[in-house]
Parts: sequence; structure tokens; C-alpha cells
Amino acid sequence: MIPRQFDLIVFDWDGTLFDSTALITRSIQAAARDLGLPEPSAEQASYVIGLGLQEALAYAVPDLPRERYPELGQRYRHHYFAAQHEVTLFEGVLPMLHELKARHHWLAVATGKSRRGLDEVLKAVELQSLFDGTRTADETAGKPDPRMLLELMREFGAEPGRTLMVGDTTHDLQLALNADCASVGVSYGAHDFETFAELSPRFVAHTVQDLHRWLIDNA
Repeated sequence: MIPRQFDLIVFDWDGTLFDSTALITRSIQAAARDLGLPEPSAEQASYVIGLGLQEALAYAVPDLPRERYPELGQRYRHHYFAAQHEVTLFEGVLPMLHELKARHHWLAVATGKSRRGLDEVLKAVELQSLFDGTRTADETAGKPDPRMLLELMREFGAEPGRTLMVGDTTHDLQLALNADCASVGVSYGAHDFETFAELSPRFVAHTVQDLHRWLIDNA
């Protein structure tokens, strides 16, 4: 077995492990329509994936007064939860996670989802026991503030140099930089992978299988 380079591997959820980018994009657009607001483009809506809900709505629907954020958030959740059963893990994610677990890495999730949202989807895909720790945007600072990663590192006693962040957005890769950690980007999620280079990921995976192979050989 190749010596382990990272003790803690932290994954983003939406667009990295869970194939939910299109659903999130459609739900943001539908929520805007419900309130009679201009519908954000698919590019605008997908850009905010990974941010906390409040930050995401402020970017995607900039003309909405802050006092109406809860209303828009409620409509977003209505559309998302109504169709959540239609999406699932990317093919290949489960074997990858199980092999990493067998190598005795700590596995964690750092996500812009709410605690309720993450707990519900982890239960739906029966992954609650596979992750050693999780952080959500509503219980700590949202990305790219480093607190999610810093809290997880403290929880497991992992050093920044022994911690790896894996994500599909520039928010994830900036989070890793802000926490002084290494990162890996995936190109099959929400953001154009050509924007990743300036954030210095160790690798950009174009499929889950690419990611799996790189992690086994390099993590």
C-alpha cells in the first residue's frame, strides 16, 4: 500500500459526490419565478452552488431586498425537496469512499447545505456512518471562509499539510487555500474547471473514476 499523504479528506457534497447541480439550478430559478423576480441564468444560478443559502440568493437574485430572503429561501427549499428523490450519488462514489475508509483516512463533508438538508440526504443515501465529521453553512461560516476546514481539522487533530479538500467550485478551492490546505478540483460539477488553475489544485478530475485513481495513488 502506498504511504498515506493525507489523514483527513474533506469533500464538498453537491456537484462533487451528489449529482444535484441541475436540480439546485432549477430550484433557484423556480423560486425567483414564484416571487415574480427576474429569473437568473443557469450560469448565475449554478455559480452560487457551494455557498450558504443567504449568500447564494444575494448573488443569484441581487434585486431582492434582504428582508425577503427567508421567503425566497422557503420557495427554493420547496422546489428542491420536492424533487430531491430524483437525484443520487455520482456513479463510482461509493466504491471510492469505501476504499478510502479502508485505508484509514478520516472522511468528512464541508457543504453549503443546511444541517437539515445534509442530514436528510445522508439518510436517504445511507451514508451517515461513512463520514467521520460534517460541517454545514448554517452552523459555521460559509465558504470560502476557512472555518469549516479549521473546525474539522481541530476535531480530528489533523494538520493543514495532512488535510485535503475536494470540490467542484472555486469556492471549495479558495476555502482550501484560506485554510492552508491542499485541494483537488472536479470538472463535472457546477463551475468551469478552467477557472481552477489560479487556485492551485493538486489535480483536476474529469470523472469520479479519475478522482478515485488519483486519491488512491496520491492521498
